[in-house]
Amino acid sequence: MRRTLTAIAACALALAAPAQTRRPVTIEDFFAMRRIAHPVLSPDGSMVAYNVTTADTAANTTRTSLHVTPLGAWDERELTHDRSFSGNAAFSPDGAWIAFESTRSGESQIWLLPRAGGAPRQLTTIATGASQAVWSPDSRSVAFVSAVFPEYSRLPFAASDSLNGVKIRSAEEGHVKARLITHLLYRHWNHWVDGRRAHIFVQPVAGGPPRDITPGDRDAVPQSDTFSAGIDFAYAPDGSEIAYTAPPATGEAWSTNHDIYTVSVAGGEPRQITTNPAADVFPRYSPDGKCIAYRAQRRAGFEADRWELMLYDRERRTTRSLTGAFDAHVGSFAWSPDSRTIYFEAEVRASVQIFALSPAGGAIRTVVAGHTNHDLIVSPDGKTLLFTRTSAVRPAEIYRAPADSGDAAPVTHANDALFAALDIPPPRSVTYAGDGGTPVQAWLYTPPGFDPARKYPLVLMVHGGPQNAWDDTWSYRWNPALWAAGSYVVLAPNPRGSSGFGQTFVDEVSRDWGGKAFVDCMKGLDYAEALPCVERGNVAAAGASFGGYMMNWFLGHAGDRFRAIVTHDGTYNARSNYGTTDELWFDEWEHGGTPWENPEEYDRFSPHTAAGRFRTPTLVIHGALDFRVPESEGMQLFTALQRQGVPSEFLYFPDEGHWVLKPANSLLWHRTVFAWLERYLRR
Repeated sequence: MRRTLTAIAACALALAAPAQTRRPVTIEDFFAMRRIAHPVLSPDGSMVAYNVTTADTAANTTRTSLHVTPLGAWDERELTHDRSFSGNAAFSPDGAWIAFESTRSGESQIWLLPRAGGAPRQLTTIATGASQAVWSPDSRSVAFVSAVFPEYSRLPFAASDSLNGVKIRSAEEGHVKARLITHLLYRHWNHWVDGRRAHIFVQPVAGGPPRDITPGDRDAVPQSDTFSAGIDFAYAPDGSEIAYTAPPATGEAWSTNHDIYTVSVAGGEPRQITTNPAADVFPRYSPDGKCIAYRAQRRAGFEADRWELMLYDRERRTTRSLTGAFDAHVGSFAWSPDSRTIYFEAEVRASVQIFALSPAGGAIRTVVAGHTNHDLIVSPDGKTLLFTRTSAVRPAEIYRAPADSGDAAPVTHANDALFAALDIPPPRSVTYAGDGGTPVQAWLYTPPGFDPARKYPLVLMVHGGPQNAWDDTWSYRWNPALWAAGSYVVLAPNPRGSSGFGQTFVDEVSRDWGGKAFVDCMKGLDYAEALPCVERGNVAAAGASFGGYMMNWFLGHAGDRFRAIVTHDGTYNARSNYGTTDELWFDEWEHGGTPWENPEEYDRFSPHTAAGRFRTPTLVIHGALDFRVPESEGMQLFTALQRQGVPSEFLYFPDEGHWVLKPANSLLWHRTVFAWLERYLRR
């Protein structure tokens, strides 16, 4: 009886009664939304600059422009009016300039816009492009990142830049497109590395050539966003040096051993300040210059190990953890102006909250709770926190909150008018017993105009990662609320491996992909099908990346539980995926070694070993530029389905990587997926 009442409550409370004038959200609405990102605060704390991205489905492109608004009142003004990318602003410490990235001259370069008004001027003209502008404390220089050919990096700038330009143009304009590859990593996510290294340069604002302060055959910023929490280098408060994150010197495709170095802005030999064999990243000097805080992991080779907040004493050259007992991953962080507090982001139970601690010791306190909060900034007077906030039913807006904790209030209102017309019911957080009785959290989405007396088809959505989670956040790619708007009930569970539920919960998916995580998902299906609002047996499943893997595993191990499956960029054959993926450390940790060292582990949970049992109609989706789970995985799966006569289709994007990002491609993706669900769940 208690289970029945709980199930009724879950369905009934998942949706507040919508206003009668509102309508369900559509995929077309997604392309009408203004996408806000990368807020920065002026040195006097009065103005916020940020990116606004809009989509053009007809042209299959997006446009990003730079906007500002006063912090105290919503009064938006666009600063850039060209059709190229312009964004990622940085205010000079003296308040005179706004540096930003722009492609208006072709390759991405750093431009300067006078805050007092006037036309922007181009600061950098480097042949290899420039990004990630960081001002020196005296506002006289801008440090930036450029990916150069390392063999020229120790030459005078004019010579090295000319040689870089010649090599780039010859590759672009030459008839022969062959590549001679000499080491791993040679491609990453969706682009070819082509032997280039990301170096840090320092460019005087008054003019003159930039200086490459990290020359040589090694990157000075992480290649993988797995190890990045933002711009991964910072100036010392006195402007004398820069601290930066260097990826592994050797074995970069299979090692996670990132370390932090410092180097003089005048150039010279870098000094290594961390020796941990796992990852050390994201250095940030304390405003008083005494310390460098950074993020670190303890287990080498494990990209999903817990991130701790570390403190390096520059005088004593000692390091200690500030969050050793805090069982959550520390994300981006920021110092208070008086160096007495560090504010940081951390994912906790399907939300990203903001916490504070004192470097001197004491308890960690929650400052901003609820939803998902990123892009953390502390105001110059230390009294206000600025951040972006998303939820399951709203995309990003910029928010502010008192630094000593309190209610968050929106600064921007970019999408208020559109959302006033939309009915997007918020999901309900539910918990059920997973494998071995372990509690598993999930989000239950119900459609607009939900009728608790009616039975709806169910879609089970499995997230990627696997060390990831369905958070209380917004997505333009996989958005359960949009799927629910098609008159489906959607269950989005956080099974074993999901982040935000303690490191033990994260660890339990490694070397066990088809084990406890699979059972957790199936227990979630049992829970959802027992709800009175769900039509038992009328169920589909969908997922991407690890979620795509789980769809492929479902095909051979879930029997007839699903009427249809949607699998996007998922591993099908664990051995072939290892040989073609980019970051080998991931597979080697998840399978306990290489395929020749531990072949049974690669086969044990590889979906291809059960291909003879595939019977469920399946939509396969893959991108040709997906170098994380290469296209051959989707092709092998589709071949196995077609050869056995299983109803199947293959949606193939030659111009997309692991994610479908172009607007018209995304529109096709959604229409194809929703048509597949309609075909099998509406009959």
